[in-house]
Amino acid sequence: MTIGSNNVNKANINQLSTGVPGLDEVLGGGLPEYSFNVLAGPPGCGKTTLAHQMMFALATPERPAIYFTVLGEPPLKMLRYQQQFNFFDNEKIKDSIHFINLADETATGDLDKVLKRIVMEVETHSPGMVFVDSFRSVVLASRPENSSFLTLQQFIQQLGIQMTSWQATTFLIGEYFTESEPNPVFTVADGLIWLRQSVQRNSVVRKLEIMKMRGQPTLSGLHTFRISLEGIKVFAPPQLASADQANTEWPVKKRLCMGIPELDAMMGGGLPSGYSVLVAGPSGSGKSILAAAFLEEGARNGETGVIAAFEQRANRTRGSAIAKLIEKDLIGVVDTRVSALSVDEISALLIAEVRRLNATRVVIDSLSGFELTLAPTFREDFRESMAQMVSALASTGVTLLMTSELEDRYTDLRFSPYGTAFLTDAIIVQRYIEVQSHLERMIAVVKMRGSAHSNELRLFTIDEEGIHIGTMLRDHEGLLGGSPTRRSSVDYVDG
Repeated sequence: MTIGSNNVNKANINQLSTGVPGLDEVLGGGLPEYSFNVLAGPPGCGKTTLAHQMMFALATPERPAIYFTVLGEPPLKMLRYQQQFNFFDNEKIKDSIHFINLADETATGDLDKVLKRIVMEVETHSPGMVFVDSFRSVVLASRPENSSFLTLQQFIQQLGIQMTSWQATTFLIGEYFTESEPNPVFTVADGLIWLRQSVQRNSVVRKLEIMKMRGQPTLSGLHTFRISLEGIKVFAPPQLASADQANTEWPVKKRLCMGIPELDAMMGGGLPSGYSVLVAGPSGSGKSILAAAFLEEGARNGETGVIAAFEQRANRTRGSAIAKLIEKDLIGVVDTRVSALSVDEISALLIAEVRRLNATRVVIDSLSGFELTLAPTFREDFRESMAQMVSALASTGVTLLMTSELEDRYTDLRFSPYGTAFLTDAIIVQRYIEVQSHLERMIAVVKMRGSAHSNELRLFTIDEEGIHIGTMLRDHEGLLGGSPTRRSSVDYVDG
């Protein structure tokens, strides 16, 4: 192969599926076969769990794995904890996975003995994968009189060369606290996966970063992940819609009914399919009821939906109507009761439910509750993360309805406390007004991108049947001020 030639034949690098949900996407398609990788991070961040999850997913009798343990505790103790995860397969321990303890060789402080034992076991078992946990312990156990920095560097280089010659995919697991810590293994490694865990207030958030992966593009940045009985699940950031997807063709052809005929008329015939709409209003103004009507109307027309409810459980929204649709699996529910949520996690769960049900309608109720549910570390970037999420949902073709809690401030007219109103294609605002010492509700359509819509401020009521939109208060003015006044008969006739 001639370097610099325009007709270079590219080497084909096979990518292995890691078996960790979301990780292949972050890696850029999977893990390069025969690569030399380092899993690094502080204690308790999930390094050993990640290694075992990949090993059990990839190990086969034709491609066995060797897992070297360096600590003094026996592998049986480690396996006792790993057996709690659903990915653990006891059958693979018999014919596909071999655990070998290097504690005796490490205790001598002689890196040559450690390397020779690794070489001997690899030559005996001919594995397709090799794990050394913890490689950091090998380094710390080396005695100053037996090894110098150069010897350690040579040890790492020889180990890397050996692994490449064996055609084995290798993982060195080590406890490192900062990526700036100088270490020759970081230079030799083909891949460097760094796991972190941050604590703010009462929330603990785990994040993963692909700091290095030779030969393929990876998703940059920190990616949150969660550890459950299923193992590790990585939440990649939602992919932004392309320019072609973002450009909606005008005029709008298909419109969806909102479940409230009068509101459909105010919107110019309904909400255009694929739009995102923000319903903003104070507490108790009927935002959740409107959202439920939107999903119920879809079900009546043979459409499935998805809801992420942050202020109340989804099956309590509008009583039994939504609950029955959830029981029939016509509406999917995203679990929002998990601690330390991230926007990426909710986005991934929403899109997964959309694809499972082939859903066309999505409700997020509400953005206010959403922000409070997030771990503190994610709240500063809430606006940017919401932009990505809305764009990602738009690329699936769904129609999105979001609600937002607003204080009734009559001195200024706002539609979102987060500055996210610009993200949506349509805005419906609900407000309270005082009329003759009675508290009344008012609704208006203030934005409908690319479509004519009513500019009327109309009263509405709520009963057991839902929302009923009435007429305008034609003989009053100053409605947006909260306390409208009756217009004089002269002004009313002239108007």
